[in-house]
Amino acid sequence: MMAMESNRYGPTYQRNALAPGVLVAIALVVGTMLIGSEWYETLRFVIAVLAVIVAWFAFQAKHWWWIPVFLAIAVAWNPVMPFAFEGQAWLLAHLGAAIVALVAAVLIKAPRPE
Repeated sequence: MMAMESNRYGPTYQRNALAPGVLVAIALVVGTMLIGSEWYETLRFVIAVLAVIVAWFAFQAKHWWWIPVFLAIAVAWNPVMPFAFEGQAWLLAHLGAAIVALVAAVLIKAPRPE
C-alpha cells in the first residue's frame, strides 16, 4: 500500500534529456541532407549546442558515461573550428550519432525532486 502512494503523482524520475536528445537526433538526420549547403554550418551549431545540453543533463543525472560521448559529438560537429569530414563515413557518423542520441534521450533519467 505504501509503494502505491509514492507513485500516486506520477513517476519518481524525470527525463530531462529527452527533448534535447530527440532534437539533436532530428538535426543530425536533417544534416545528412544539408551537407555542403550554407544551412549546414548553422545546423552544426545547433547540433553542438544540443549535444552539450544533453551532456549537462547526463551530468545532473549522474550518468557519467554519456558525458564523453556527447562532448565528442559537440567537438566533431562544432562550427567554430570545423573538421573537414566528408564522404560516406561522415554520413554514417550522422546516423550513428542520431541513434546514440535517441538511446541516451530514453536512458538518461534523474530522480524527481520531492
